[in-house]
Amino acid sequence: MDFFPYDTLYRYFLPSREFDTGDGIIFLGVFRGDPDKEAENLSRELINLGYMAVIRKNAEGYYEVFVRKSVETGEGNYWINLVLFLLTVISTLFVGTLHAGKNPFSNLFNLVYGIPFSASLIAILGSHELGHYLLSRIHGVRSTLPYFIPVPHPLVGTLGAFIKIKSPIPSRRALLDIGAAGPLTGFIVAIPVTFMGLKLSTVVSATQAGGLFLGEPLIFKILSHLAGIHVPEGKDLFLHPMAFAGWIGFFVTGLNLIPIGQLDGGHISYALFGAHHRKIAYVSLLALAVMGFLWVGWWTWAILVMILGVRHPAPLNEVSKLDRKRVIVGAISFVVFVLTFIPRPFFVR
Repeated sequence: MDFFPYDTLYRYFLPSREFDTGDGIIFLGVFRGDPDKEAENLSRELINLGYMAVIRKNAEGYYEVFVRKSVETGEGNYWINLVLFLLTVISTLFVGTLHAGKNPFSNLFNLVYGIPFSASLIAILGSHELGHYLLSRIHGVRSTLPYFIPVPHPLVGTLGAFIKIKSPIPSRRALLDIGAAGPLTGFIVAIPVTFMGLKLSTVVSATQAGGLFLGEPLIFKILSHLAGIHVPEGKDLFLHPMAFAGWIGFFVTGLNLIPIGQLDGGHISYALFGAHHRKIAYVSLLALAVMGFLWVGWWTWAILVMILGVRHPAPLNEVSKLDRKRVIVGAISFVVFVLTFIPRPFFVR
């Protein structure tokens, strides 16, 4: 390599041997101080200089640090993000108008009635993805802005949103931060949205409620209680569009926190448990297969995660462990998973 930041490396690492591989250099040696802290600092500084470091401990007890120049990736076409976002606004406005009992096709001015649903849902989904995006930036991980997915479906109007990670995750700390930021941010935004929507919801007779019913996550039950909602025998709660948007937000949060593969829950599981995440992932996959008898959609979800991969790739730095603060964040994420997961999301009676 034309230039190599030896001064940065030597500040944290004392190499005994080095090997030039052509596209990078492998160093064998020991860290000058606490490996947990030194590996994290070295990784962060190299990222800022435009390098990436794969850090491992070998069977002999020495540390291996493979440093190479980061691969540059394009910034992407922001117009695609903008167009998809605007299309999602339009599709959710139409759906929200239908949920409000108005016809958006007979009079486009009726779309104003779709604003509560559209704004609520986009705020929840958008905050989820922006949480991932901002923490990616903080840790020097390149990622795209959120891509929203519009869909002409009369129930939701969107399949959600996602960001694309364009560079390796540097450490388990970064992995947990990025993985947990999305669902926790979306969950926080969904709480007041759902509470306001529940206050605006109405109790109707069971015959007026229609044939499709929604399962209740624990957080929905808690918020319903706090909102003072009581549904007598023979009655049902007809959700205001804002409450329905909140329900969708909780459902998406629960889905993403399943501890498998590249889902947010998979990121958090690997960060917390390392190689043991595989056992958790396969148990979770088995649970999805069993829950498919409650809702067939779980079988589709199980097939999808198998296609995407049940296991999680290792971050670059496998030496640095999680600090207490991040372990607590991981535990909070598990609590949020319990609060938002719905074993039987949809049913007909």
